[in-house]
Amino acid sequence: MFKRITLAACALMLASAPAFAQKAEVGVTFGWVFSDGVDFGTNVVAPGGVYSRIDPKDSFGWGVDLGVFVTPQVEVGFLYNNQPSKLVVSGTKEVEVGDMTVSGYHGTFTYNTGDADAKVRGYIMGGLGATSFGQVSYTGNRGPGTIASATKFSSTWGAGVKVYGGGHVGGRFGFLFTPTYIKSDAAGYWCDPYWGCYLVGDAKYSNQFELNGGITFRF
Repeated sequence: MFKRITLAACALMLASAPAFAQKAEVGVTFGWVFSDGVDFGTNVVAPGGVYSRIDPKDSFGWGVDLGVFVTPQVEVGFLYNNQPSKLVVSGTKEVEVGDMTVSGYHGTFTYNTGDADAKVRGYIMGGLGATSFGQVSYTGNRGPGTIASATKFSSTWGAGVKVYGGGHVGGRFGFLFTPTYIKSDAAGYWCDPYWGCYLVGDAKYSNQFELNGGITFRF
């Protein structure tokens, strides 16, 4: 459901681009993703040890983005990212549970520096959408099992530089930071003389930080 909503929002943004939008870009990137997950909140005792965290493993990642210029500097678009990873639990020791794919789907807003025909342009980007943590198949002491996939709200933020040659193909280098909301743990009570006391949550995020490079095609 979240994927369909994100794709629909992206299509609406592209369809609403004004008539003076003359150019578009398609980028393909490859890089290395540093990933972290969340702690369990309380230690989990399982065969072989005591575990306190669950994380995607750092790994190679790739992405594709589409942007339509609505002014010479501003573009709206859609970004898809894919990280073939492994799910890891850690504590007294680290155990790889199984293969897991982390996928991102974000509608984006990008500001590019310089003129439209400049050879070098810096950019900053932000987006909203969802991150999907794929299904994990594993084999445990009690035999094989499956951890269901989960899709969570996320944002994504990036910056970098695009370098163009004489034609329609250029290079790009940058970074991407994607925090994904996972859960909130109870952190205690906060009391106010007027509103009274209520439970305060401690939000937990899974973060992906990617260093990447690739090519950009502009039309």
